[in-house]
Amino acid sequence: MELFIAKRIYKGNEGEKKVSPPAVRIAIISIALGLTVMILSVAIVIGFKREVRNKIIGFGSHIQITNFDNNTSYETQPIAISDSLLNLIRETPNIKHIEKFATKPGIIKTEEDFQGVVIKGIGENFDWNFFKQNLIEGTVPQITPENTTNDVVISQTLSDKLNLKLGDSFSTFFFIQQKTRARKFNIVGIYRTNFSEYDKLFIISDIKHVRKLNDWDDNLVSGLEILVDDYDKLDQTTYDLYYSLSLERDRLGNAFYTRSIKQINPMIFSWLDLLDINVMIILILMLIVPGFTTISALLIIILEKTNMIGILKALGQNNKSIRKIFLNVSFFLIGKGLFWGNIIGLTCCFLQKYFGIIKLNPRDYYVSVVPVEINFWHIILLNIGTLIISMLILTGPSYIVSKLSPAKTIRFE
Repeated sequence: MELFIAKRIYKGNEGEKKVSPPAVRIAIISIALGLTVMILSVAIVIGFKREVRNKIIGFGSHIQITNFDNNTSYETQPIAISDSLLNLIRETPNIKHIEKFATKPGIIKTEEDFQGVVIKGIGENFDWNFFKQNLIEGTVPQITPENTTNDVVISQTLSDKLNLKLGDSFSTFFFIQQKTRARKFNIVGIYRTNFSEYDKLFIISDIKHVRKLNDWDDNLVSGLEILVDDYDKLDQTTYDLYYSLSLERDRLGNAFYTRSIKQINPMIFSWLDLLDINVMIILILMLIVPGFTTISALLIIILEKTNMIGILKALGQNNKSIRKIFLNVSFFLIGKGLFWGNIIGLTCCFLQKYFGIIKLNPRDYYVSVVPVEINFWHIILLNIGTLIISMLILTGPSYIVSKLSPAKTIRFE
């Protein structure tokens, strides 16, 4: 019966909705706007974290295994790779892909300018997916075990600064034991990630160039890059690898240093984690403000229906039953606000995701448009959480029904 009366209050005598008082309309609007802001906040922060994280992982993978004696520079001490080492790594759960790399700092010299860079040498099994997604011109080099290719991929930042274009060649100079050695490379691809720290630094080339410059054997590398299947298990996988390799040594007696991308770039990932705090603050504020406006709307509805409350009490209806009536009315109002909040929020998300309406400065934010990640589980949880918290907030004010006297409320105008 409570639900029936609540529907009659919510709708007019002929089934049409009444013209809500301003406070009721404000409550519905505040709930809709609150949910819209929450959906956008969660979608944007998750999307932004995903974009920045993927760029860092694209350059450095999830986990790196290097020489324990390496310092923080790109002039590295090698480790020797063996089949037993690779098999030991593959036996670790959550391992998706293993690839070799070697780095060598150098200087590009053109007729007009020069620039310090890092040559990142990669092997034939390198995962090119990240660079293919960010390639704006050309293609990626074809690296084979037999031949050494001079083809490289450089960033748009370097190509613009050095006035280089697709198909051009350039010389890079390396300092080795107080001597200068040069290599000539051909540009077959130009990428742009908008991550300036890496775009202005890395050139992707054949690993055999770095080995020849350093006079390394074919099984010597700067390290191994490892991709995992589940990013949420990255910390555990890193720990498992660190524990497995802690007592291992290569044929040169070198110890292995295992680090996750979070440990390699702690400042960036700490900054990304701080974004979660901002989202939590936004969610709390967006729940509190609609809560107060909904309380006001409920009190106004109770005031309008004071006469009806007195009649119901005179007919024997208890306070608990009458409270349920007004909580059901509040549920309808909250549901209407959530409906429009979802429509507006999801529309904004889809427009931004597929049309990139709002632009950003990539130098400051690492992305050229506001990224969004639409996760329907998050949206469902936001709806359920908003509904539950709003109903809990309204439980207290609904007790005002018990304070109303039937004799006085029946005469109330």
